[in-house]
Amino acid sequence: MTKIIQAEPLSVPDSDALRYLPEGPMALGDGKVSWVGIQHGSASTHGSLNLLDLKNMTNQSFELPGRPGFAFPTNRDNVFVVGCERSLGLFDLIDRSWKVICDGVDQAVENTIINDGWAVGNRLIFGTKDLEFATKKAGLYLYQGSNGNLIQLRSDQICSNGKALLTDQEGQHQLLDIDSPTRQLVRYSIDMNSGQLGQAEVVIDFTGDPAVPDGAVLTPDGSGIVVAMFRPEVAEFGETRLYDLASGELKTVWQTAGSPQNTCPAFVRIDGTLRLLITTAVEHMSSADQEQCPNAGQLFLAEANIADPGNDLTTRFILD
Repeated sequence: MTKIIQAEPLSVPDSDALRYLPEGPMALGDGKVSWVGIQHGSASTHGSLNLLDLKNMTNQSFELPGRPGFAFPTNRDNVFVVGCERSLGLFDLIDRSWKVICDGVDQAVENTIINDGWAVGNRLIFGTKDLEFATKKAGLYLYQGSNGNLIQLRSDQICSNGKALLTDQEGQHQLLDIDSPTRQLVRYSIDMNSGQLGQAEVVIDFTGDPAVPDGAVLTPDGSGIVVAMFRPEVAEFGETRLYDLASGELKTVWQTAGSPQNTCPAFVRIDGTLRLLITTAVEHMSSADQEQCPNAGQLFLAEANIADPGNDLTTRFILD
């Protein structure tokens, strides 16, 4: 039986710019998370990296040189790796410097930018999105930090979103991936050295759903995946859902009252208790829509309702 949990809206973000398109939350430690503001309004060409303390609800915002798709802490203090526009770079929180480490993403096409991604040791798996949300031209990539290689895995996505990596006992990898307009979560075998991608296998099919699958995260024990559902029209609430990977069963639904555009989930511990953080957006909402969805663009926090194995929740990119 599916459990329904009401997530609680937070007081963050506290500005129209930061509420427009929050995504990519990442646990940093006890009660602390990072997240990105992809862009600060419909006409904006820049966004931000944000650091949030969930215990006192204080948020620090750092403007970036473009629109970020993701950000991960690294093994260097105060340095994040960020996918921004068509580059990967290192952003230093102290001096706010930006250093490009990989350029030329999607160089064969126009009007795409980096979107969602995931860090795995010294590698990054990430995708891009067509800014018109229409053409199958966006890429899916593997970046190998050890040698700086950028390998294109696919060139036919539209809006590449949720990413997760499974590793079996033999060290073989499987990539879980969402290209939102397909309304499917698929699984590929992937060779992290050669960049060879296997055939797509549909894990969860969202065809006919009023909402579109967006960001995703594995449960801490790796048995389930939590998918944020982006519902573009006015609705009483939004949904973020936990599915069992073995059976595809829907186990839990977290509802976000007054905010239908759920974008990304992340697990975080606060004083030792596992919680789920959900980002939501205002993207493309009219003033009338926002009046009917008063919590749109807020971050939400909820009971996790799963066993906590106690492992580290922070995903870091390792700089050699």
